[in-house]
Amino acid sequence: QVQLVESGGGLVQTGGSLTLSCVASKSISKIYAVAWYRQAPGNQRELVARIINGITVGRTTNYAKSVEGRFTISTDNDKNAVFLQMDSLKLEDTATYYCNVVDNGRVSWGQGTQVTVSP
Repeated sequence: QVQLVESGGGLVQTGGSLTLSCVASKSISKIYAVAWYRQAPGNQRELVARIINGITVGRTTNYAKSVEGRFTISTDNDKNAVFLQMDSLKLEDTATYYCNVVDNGRVSWGQGTQVTVSP
């Protein structure tokens, strides 16, 4: 199973920016899918952004409608890292954010990092 360590959460004002980082225990380039999810209190965990490294279709990226145009997911193969750049943050972006990978059919989760957006 892939070990994931997240960082970068914190408190930010509405309209501000944060960058979340997730370092994996194996090469990101060899992992089928990497993603960020989030979960707010009382809500189900939801997909925020995902990169899939498909064999036939290549690399695809998708975002939740609520973050499209504001958030950007990216990877750095040299650092075995996945990033989530979050801009124009809104109150409703407040949640615990989790890094997620699917590797050889197995799902791994990070421990979560809290993002709080204040008025």
